[in-house]
Amino acid sequence: MRWLDHRDEVPEALRGAVIALGNFDGFHKGHQAVAGEAIDWAHAEGRPSIIATFDPHPVRFFKPDVPPFRLTTLEQRQELYLAAGATAMLVFHFDGELAGTSAEDFITEILVKRFGAHGVVTGADFTFGKGAKGNVDLLRTLGGEHGLQSRVVEAVSDGEAVVSSSRIREALREGKPELAAELLTRPFAIRGIVEHGDKRGRTIGYPTANLAIDKYLRPKYGVYAVTGRILSTGQELQGAANIGVRPQFEPPKELLEPYFFDFSGDLYGQEIEVAFHHFLRPEAKFDGLDALIEQMDKDCEKARRLLA
Repeated sequence: MRWLDHRDEVPEALRGAVIALGNFDGFHKGHQAVAGEAIDWAHAEGRPSIIATFDPHPVRFFKPDVPPFRLTTLEQRQELYLAAGATAMLVFHFDGELAGTSAEDFITEILVKRFGAHGVVTGADFTFGKGAKGNVDLLRTLGGEHGLQSRVVEAVSDGEAVVSSSRIREALREGKPELAAELLTRPFAIRGIVEHGDKRGRTIGYPTANLAIDKYLRPKYGVYAVTGRILSTGQELQGAANIGVRPQFEPPKELLEPYFFDFSGDLYGQEIEVAFHHFLRPEAKFDGLDALIEQMDKDCEKARRLLA
């Protein structure tokens, strides 16, 4: 799948594409509806389809001190967009120059001239350009004057409320990964390189794979039933994982620590993805290692049962 940079000229073969415009961080049901409309439109006219995203997220650019809130990395998004059927992923690198681009120039200079776009598809609430002054009406009128067609996809509801990234983040912060998975159409997953740790888990019969949480949203700290995937081999694993600051040990250190059942291989230096399925309990400090091990036995038994 092609990975395009908005600052570069688009290859000739990808000019005349239909572009799904949005941030699409979580690529949840609502995002998938926008992307699906763009892909279907492109297929119907024999054109390439492109799904866009912004990196860093505009909120991170304007408010650099906000806590981490990302639901996916660019690599994860690329895989999701490819699976959806898109021809390419377009990354808008959100910097001062892009933030200062007027909505009119975004349409005429970037979408029309640089990309040669045939059409764009957005959600009804999509805004763009300096001061977020661009909207679907401007896309329709000014874009139309320059031969750029546009379509709007209305918000998707799950029967309770509109599906949104903010709802998914709230669900994860509340320890409700099942709700997040329903809205995402897949479990929330953190991807990272397995690092060497203090190896305490190995001494108590629970060797864990240590992952930095990096820029991902922090789900509720605690123990989860999880699945893992080794990216280099595709091997699927089941396990239980603690995410948090490990109150049993000093010094506190924020980590994701999955323990995978019935696995004895070496994961150091491997990139793995850990998907969150069920919240088991909050983090806790126990009266000694024996009490900790007893609780971990219970956690793993429950995780096995839930994942079965």
